[in-house]
Amino acid sequence: RQLCFAWGPAEVLVCETLFGRKGGFPSRDEGGPGRALLPGTLTGCVAGTEDGRPSSSRLFVVRKDQDIYIQTLRKLFNESHGIFIGLQRSEEELVEKSRKAHLVQVSKNYRSVIRACMEDMHQAAMAARDPALQSQYSTQVSILSAMELIWNLCEILFVEAAAAGPLLLRLLDWVRLHICDVDNMVREVLSSENPSKHELFWNVVDVFVLQGRMDEARHLLSKEASANPTSVNMYKILDELMKKMPVPSLSNTQTLTEMELKWQHWHEECQRYLQDGTFASNSHMESICKILLGDEDAILEKKELMTTWYHFLVTRLLYSHPTVKPMELRFYAQACMDLFLGGESSPESLDTILMAAFEFEMHQVIKECSIALSNWWFVAHLTDLLDHCKLLQSHNLYFGSNMREFLLLEYASGLFSHHSLWQLGVDYFDHCPEYGRVYLELHIERIPLNTEQKALKVLRICEQRQMHEQVRSICKIMAMKALRNNRLGSALSWSIRAKDAAFATLISDRFLKDYCERGCFSDLDLIDNLGPSMLLSDRLTFLGKYREFHRLYGEKRFSEAAKLLLMLMTAHIAPCSFWMTLLTDALPLLEQKEVIFSAEQTYELMRCLEDLTAGKTDKQKFQDDDDETMKVEMLRLALARNLARVIVKEGTLEGS
Repeated sequence: RQLCFAWGPAEVLVCETLFGRKGGFPSRDEGGPGRALLPGTLTGCVAGTEDGRPSSSRLFVVRKDQDIYIQTLRKLFNESHGIFIGLQRSEEELVEKSRKAHLVQVSKNYRSVIRACMEDMHQAAMAARDPALQSQYSTQVSILSAMELIWNLCEILFVEAAAAGPLLLRLLDWVRLHICDVDNMVREVLSSENPSKHELFWNVVDVFVLQGRMDEARHLLSKEASANPTSVNMYKILDELMKKMPVPSLSNTQTLTEMELKWQHWHEECQRYLQDGTFASNSHMESICKILLGDEDAILEKKELMTTWYHFLVTRLLYSHPTVKPMELRFYAQACMDLFLGGESSPESLDTILMAAFEFEMHQVIKECSIALSNWWFVAHLTDLLDHCKLLQSHNLYFGSNMREFLLLEYASGLFSHHSLWQLGVDYFDHCPEYGRVYLELHIERIPLNTEQKALKVLRICEQRQMHEQVRSICKIMAMKALRNNRLGSALSWSIRAKDAAFATLISDRFLKDYCERGCFSDLDLIDNLGPSMLLSDRLTFLGKYREFHRLYGEKRFSEAAKLLLMLMTAHIAPCSFWMTLLTDALPLLEQKEVIFSAEQTYELMRCLEDLTAGKTDKQKFQDDDDETMKVEMLRLALARNLARVIVKEGTLEGS
């Protein structure tokens, strides 16, 4: 069993097959699929067994970035591109004071794009009728949800770098935003006729307490007190404890020491009520009081309501270590994950990534995300943001480029395999100072130029960046395509733009050939406005001047036309095959009533005619048709008559 593969610009074709003595692929010498294949080539594979019968073979197309072909992810790529470019341009304008706030806002903008894309994907999943498509959309929703979860945590820990106190508030917001299963339970309980009697009532209260949503928990407990008068006293005490619970402040109105002292007094008060058996007659309220005290076992009893170890972590910090410092998170996170999983299951990729974030291992976060996620979008944009936060400055890769540039190059390379998203990739390459230019040059040459509009777009990008070699290559390709389709005007325009003298000469010859066959020029506007471009090649110059001769003749400016015609012949820029046409064009001028050519000019025309006929062998003369022979005789007669008229005219002028 062997593998045969062929590389393409953004994908690889893989064939798995069995080989036998009488079958299989031809060898390299036979020119079979074993040879190096051009990008994008699709080669048929035939395999055989030992007795010569063909065996089964399978073909696989492995794409580099499958996600860029998902229509509903287009919003993610397009809108994040604008945020990325805005961040690069604003870098120089930011002062140190406003820098942090600006970077946090940029991070939130990225998250809002992920969230919007996730909601669109969810709507698409709901509307899909095909089970396979619905499953695909649901998978993408899960991936986007995990991406937002990770990004939000990185924003709190790395970008905002929240200090002790505000850190806990940010983590609470993080849990509330991303663990929202409780919302459906709340709606179900509150919509019932008697909420306090609903089977999920205490589950909802517990979740509110676990997430630190005290006002909402107190509101629900008030319904229990109204429905059950015997529990009013217990409710009032618990309500007062929840109301008095100290929480860190986002402002600088209190120090950490003050916060710890308040929390310690409150904690002692909760402990006193629990020990006095105040809530002994109501197991639900007693359980809530234990949670307020940070009782590990009581919190773990609500494991099913928290659903994740990081929810357990934040709840435990809230009720046990509210002033936790950022660098202490790693110890609590590891302990909470071990307790929550309890050896029943091993950590998944998401758990590993979040743990690396809590341990402030940014490079490990990026590495694990690169492995786990299905595209480079996430790691490229997150790394760029962290680089702007000056958190990755010391980490360079062994081959020269830093991590930010490496990931941006990978992401942009994937964009270039898409028929329209490649335009976004250009800007990402522009902001990779070390290798971006080289990557752009290599990728832009692979863009299929299906239409002139697309070619002009690619050309404009190359011209703006002074990519002269790519400009010439694109122009030559388009000129050749136009020539194959017999669009001579477009072909000439592209060849002039490419400054390709040889190709311009070839197309000029085609114009002259068409003129000889049809008796008129096509694309007159282009030829009339060649300007200095006609100097690109002698043949192009001749084409432009010959068209000018026709224009002068049409305007009855015969003397100027005659001088130009004679110049075209004597300057030897006209192809020899076209001399007879030029001499034939002189016939109407020779037959004018007014003498146009002087004696000297007439002699020059005679010499040209004789040079033309003298260069032919007897065999060639014999093969010439009667029309050609008649033209020569008519020209000789016209030239002789014109010479006679000129001599008479010039002699008369001398005599007078």
